[in-house]
Amino acid sequence: MKIELKEISVRDLTDNYQDNAENGVTAYHGELDVRPPYQREFVYGEKERNAVIHTVKQGFPLNVMYWATRDNGTYEIIDGQQRTISICQYVKGDFAYEMRYFHNLTKDEQDEILDYKLMVYVCTGSDSEKLKWFETINIAGKPLFKQELRNAVYSGSWVSDAKKYFSKTGCPAYAIGSDYLTGSPIRQDFLETALSWISKADLVRYNGNIESYMAVHQNDPNALALWQYFQSVITWVGATFPNKRKKLMLGLPWGELYNSYKDQVLNQNELEQKIVNLIDDDEVESKKGIYQYLLTGQEKYLSLRAFTDKQRQKAYQKQKGVCFSCKEHFDQEKMEGDHIIPWSRGGKTTDDNLHMLCMPCNRTKSSS
Repeated sequence: MKIELKEISVRDLTDNYQDNAENGVTAYHGELDVRPPYQREFVYGEKERNAVIHTVKQGFPLNVMYWATRDNGTYEIIDGQQRTISICQYVKGDFAYEMRYFHNLTKDEQDEILDYKLMVYVCTGSDSEKLKWFETINIAGKPLFKQELRNAVYSGSWVSDAKKYFSKTGCPAYAIGSDYLTGSPIRQDFLETALSWISKADLVRYNGNIESYMAVHQNDPNALALWQYFQSVITWVGATFPNKRKKLMLGLPWGELYNSYKDQVLNQNELEQKIVNLIDDDEVESKKGIYQYLLTGQEKYLSLRAFTDKQRQKAYQKQKGVCFSCKEHFDQEKMEGDHIIPWSRGGKTTDDNLHMLCMPCNRTKSSS
């Protein structure tokens, strides 16, 4: 890769700056693509954005930026998008710094900013070389997330279309799924979650691997299949559990549950009554696991209340160290507390529902 160091003034950088949202961001006389397909969305907060403007106004050096030359002679940013957009937005009047917009500054103050020189390495090389640089060069404090790197490696028509659905503030995926998914669309969390789910829907083809899915579909003209799948998941969740409880439902592996149980006929009214009962059950310590338990039948998701050390000590002394099942004597550390009447049949974690079993007997009972 050929690399040439250039000084670019803020005046030239901000000339013909255009932010066309999903259609891209351009600067530098319209010749600089600020947001190529593999680039992240704007993620700087007020603190980071103001730090950039402070550095420029003080005349301090800003970290070096990296551009890549395209075949047609224009440029694309490899590293420096966040700083570039911060500078352009300030000069164009999108935000104020220290209670003053750019247009509030005196002419000489404006000229000091516009004449500030940015150090830019302009790189010429293959697409694979540019992507490799993008993977390894990014701003300290804002490292690339895994899905952002995947978007870089598998950039193309599919990624560009997928980001319209999953990676914008207020995007369609956020509009219908924000009560069920954690994370931020602009940091690619929604896209990563949807890809994780759909890659597990066809284990033969993708082996539950996001990279495999993206590799297969990299050059697809659109990401409509992923968006339709995601819509199906959210619709199924809402129809199966119509009484929304955001605190309990947020962040669950809904896509994986949809993959396994979407074809089952479920009674919403019965499920709702069971949810109410489980929420009221003091034995259930993990209320968030209720939905997975109801679909899978596995009690592990409920984190059922365990007997205390004091309860087990009391029961051990009462049984004089003799296992209730095999009638052999054991030290206490080799015995475990067991529900006489299981929780599934209404048993509670109380003294009168406890007996001590040796570990082998308790394991045998648990697996039977």
